[in-house]
Amino acid sequence: MTDDRITLYYMPQTRAFGTRVMLETLGVPYDVHVMNMKTGENRRPDYLALNPLGKVPAIGHRGRLVTEQVAIAIYLGDLFPEAKLAPAADDPDRGVYLRWLVYYAACFEPALMDKALGNNPGPISQSFYGTYDLMLDTLEGALSNGPYILGERMSMADILWGVALNWTMMFGLVPERPAFSQLKERIMALPAVAKVQAEEEKLIAQQEAAAV
Repeated sequence: MTDDRITLYYMPQTRAFGTRVMLETLGVPYDVHVMNMKTGENRRPDYLALNPLGKVPAIGHRGRLVTEQVAIAIYLGDLFPEAKLAPAADDPDRGVYLRWLVYYAACFEPALMDKALGNNPGPISQSFYGTYDLMLDTLEGALSNGPYILGERMSMADILWGVALNWTMMFGLVPERPAFSQLKERIMALPAVAKVQAEEEKLIAQQEAAAV
């Protein structure tokens, strides 16, 4: 890791795709450290020494490692205020912005995994997210005053959600509700997405060729 330049630890077909879209949308320079999940590069000692969970995305910056997709989104949005993709600490929208970023990790992903695996979340009073349908209804309500989570203002939260909704709806894990589809379509139409998708396809092809 160099001190001033951001390093993105990346594997194709993972959540790191969304983080790379964030970096491209911010328009900042960064390096990509690509690993091959199929050959277990993320489980090698050198990466586990940085991130013991072996997960991506992760970013290195100024001699420190930041892991967890939501933490990275918050970090990058605050690091580059000139991009205006994160409300400042004294902005009235800051609390709403943080709420929906954290909701993704605290409610959406646990509910999604329980749904996909057929796990019983237990009584609503003990569940992290209530029920799966309640979790989705709550998210839908947040998008009712769109086109973005903060109304007319796009933020890092929209990139996080737009990429996630695209993937989860593509595989039938989330129903195609109009509010979800509209946000997904806006985010997937960003030039940054097309650029990252093209790079992703090249990486997938390279890793598949190397495995032959």
